[in-house]
Amino acid sequence: MREVDIRALEPLRLASVIGEARMAAFEAAAATARGLLDGRAVVNVNSTAEGGGVAEMLQALLAYARAVGIDARWLVIQGDASFFEITKRLHNHLYGEPGDGGPLGGAEHARYESTLHRSAEALRTTVQPGDVVLLHDPQTAGLVPAMQEAGAKVVWRCHIGIDVPNDHTQLAWEFLRPYLELADACVFTRREFAPPWAEPARVHIIPPSIDPFSTKNMTLSEDEVRSILRFVGLDGGATAIRPVRFSRRDGSPGLIDRPVDIFRTGPPPPLDAPLVVQISRWDRMKDMRGVMLAFAEHVDGAGDAHLALVGPEVRGVADDPEGALIFDECMATWRMLPLAQRTRMHLACQPMDDPDRVSVITNAIQRHATVVTQKSIAEGFGLTVAEAMWKSRPVVASRVGGIPDQIVHGESGLLVDDPYDLAAFGAAVGRLLHDRPYAERLGEQAHRRANDELLADRHLERWGQVFASLV
Repeated sequence: MREVDIRALEPLRLASVIGEARMAAFEAAAATARGLLDGRAVVNVNSTAEGGGVAEMLQALLAYARAVGIDARWLVIQGDASFFEITKRLHNHLYGEPGDGGPLGGAEHARYESTLHRSAEALRTTVQPGDVVLLHDPQTAGLVPAMQEAGAKVVWRCHIGIDVPNDHTQLAWEFLRPYLELADACVFTRREFAPPWAEPARVHIIPPSIDPFSTKNMTLSEDEVRSILRFVGLDGGATAIRPVRFSRRDGSPGLIDRPVDIFRTGPPPPLDAPLVVQISRWDRMKDMRGVMLAFAEHVDGAGDAHLALVGPEVRGVADDPEGALIFDECMATWRMLPLAQRTRMHLACQPMDDPDRVSVITNAIQRHATVVTQKSIAEGFGLTVAEAMWKSRPVVASRVGGIPDQIVHGESGLLVDDPYDLAAFGAAVGRLLHDRPYAERLGEQAHRRANDELLADRHLERWGQVFASLV
């Protein structure tokens, strides 16, 4: 187990975005939480410090929490390949899918618990009686009993799920139930995600959020966007290519000095070409392959648009053993397409050794995109949607999970009812490509909605309510 360094960030800077009234409400909520938690640490535990929305949210939320006087900490568990195969299986089952089809029986319980036993022993040296321990997602659920024995208040935070349970979700909940029934509280992104046996009094609902000042969401000039895209290979401009300086989250200087690995058969997209973008993990639930097929069959040929599918290096996310398999499936599909289509499709893998560098490249790609998509088959929330909305980008996304909690169809984006309907998805993308005034209106309204509902102050205030129920 390792501890992630957290540097306090002054939340007062949010006032320039949320206004004085909301800032005052946030400061009052922070003062209440500080009083409730006086002398207690809030210890967050998850399975990775880089890659994915959970890690990104923790970076922002814990930095703000520290700045208002809360002893917020972040620890990351370690596990081997077999442990993460089991937890990825649980992850897929909670999304209603079989994943690799493997079992979730006694042998898997034994392996899961033996791996977490080592993490529990390490946690005992940090957690004191009365502390609040926040355990994130299936990888950490087995730590609940040990943290209860240590005298902590224990909250399990689930970031994933589906609205309508099925046999797969039931299997996952059966696996997790012995641990979760001992938790003092469980927090879900949507009420529909909670298992039927969860006691209503112990269930809390907290939608995720974005930080407008993170490297992924901070303002970039048009010149900065173009320089970044040109260096990483997603802009076919003619000016010289050189490393790009940027400002890290803590204000220190950073340098984009490594290209992104891009698989394609032609040159980079021309500067003035419309660009359709999906940025996700290489995860079956994100359906990158489906985006490619929808673009090939129902968008390409109707104009000069290009498609960019952008994800992490397939070995860059420690807790996701399926990344390489999903990427290989995407590549196999791409290779089967006609050459004329492949030349307008770009598969990019970002090196994950520097989270700030990854984030600022993602920021530039989203800001340059003509249309951002999130064609998920299942989705806990989909922070990439909120990120694009914040940047005033029009979004086409599946009506699954927490996505419709962000997008009001026809007002702040377009929702496709059936995530498997490639024709409907392609038609929605094509509509935005061809009707630019409408796309711009959606983007403007998306930004306002993100500002009103999806920023960190709202998120932290809701956590304050959970702490009040516990202590």
